[in-house]
Amino acid sequence: MLDSLKTRQRQRKEDPALNLKEIANLIGGTVRGDESVEIQDVRSIEDAGEGHITFLSKPKYLEALSRSRASAAIVQKEVDIGKAQVIVANPVLGFARLLAHFHPASRPKPGVDPRAALGENVKLGKNVVVSAFVSLGSGVTIGDETVLYPGAVVGDGCGVGNHCVLHPNVVLYPGTVVGNHVVLHAGAVIGADGFGYTPDEQGRHFKIIQIGRVEIGDHVEVGANTCIDRANLGVTSIGEGTKIDNLAQIGHNCSVGPHSIIVSQAGIAGSCALGHHVVVGGQVGIADHVTVGDNASLMSQTGIFRDVESGAIYGGSPGVPHREYGKQTALIQRLPELADKIKALEKRLNAIEKK
Repeated sequence: MLDSLKTRQRQRKEDPALNLKEIANLIGGTVRGDESVEIQDVRSIEDAGEGHITFLSKPKYLEALSRSRASAAIVQKEVDIGKAQVIVANPVLGFARLLAHFHPASRPKPGVDPRAALGENVKLGKNVVVSAFVSLGSGVTIGDETVLYPGAVVGDGCGVGNHCVLHPNVVLYPGTVVGNHVVLHAGAVIGADGFGYTPDEQGRHFKIIQIGRVEIGDHVEVGANTCIDRANLGVTSIGEGTKIDNLAQIGHNCSVGPHSIIVSQAGIAGSCALGHHVVVGGQVGIADHVTVGDNASLMSQTGIFRDVESGAIYGGSPGVPHREYGKQTALIQRLPELADKIKALEKRLNAIEKK
């Protein structure tokens, strides 16, 4: 299926339109209605018009879909909307694959811009793009088909894999290792010193030198202005397939397991271990040396100070299991009412005591 998607992407300029039968083959679905309907592009339910296909992610949008001017829709099961449908197990995934077909990422022409700075013993793979004002340190290795946009800095001894994209002003500190098919968005800083100090005899902060590195697995995406610190000793590691949002902070010696999600403004202190498929919501804070088990989820703004078991869902600060958090939230919302009742009881008690 993915090979078919890549083939279609290459054919995009010559044959931009697809009929519904071709779309069904591309995303692994079946057609209900006219298979010959031609689709020129994909759109949201509200913006779609003739020649567009949209998708139904949740039943609550069914009424809006019925009113939509889209020529067709991607759905999980057939619905009564008066238009052709492509039925797939996961409509959002199908829609995403069509987006990739109709809007493939542009890629600069391969080559090394004369304004780039290359150190000694730099090894570049096939069809690499090294844009203006890129800086590559000594002993750097860049894999095939990788793109380095203007201002990217790759320090001494770094290794970047195949089919990677380093957007403008990404910084890899020396010794950082990046796998294949990794995307680092603008301003991401990978491998800066971990935050480590100890007081000296005069009470001043004496820096603990950070001599470790960062290793990023395959198919990882790191958002804009996110920071991942190098280890004090050893490795800070980000597992395969993990996706990290903008403005997140991952401290030194952390280990993030495969296929996890870390949302914007989350902060993970040093030496934490996250399992696979962990979800860390926005503005979550995790104290140092905490272990979060596989498939655990931390709701937005949760504060975690102790280990979280696998599969658990935590909320609140300090974080507690989500059912307990729900009870706490319900009680907090009732505090004004409860306060009024306490005042009324106090008045009645005072009256009784006076009698």
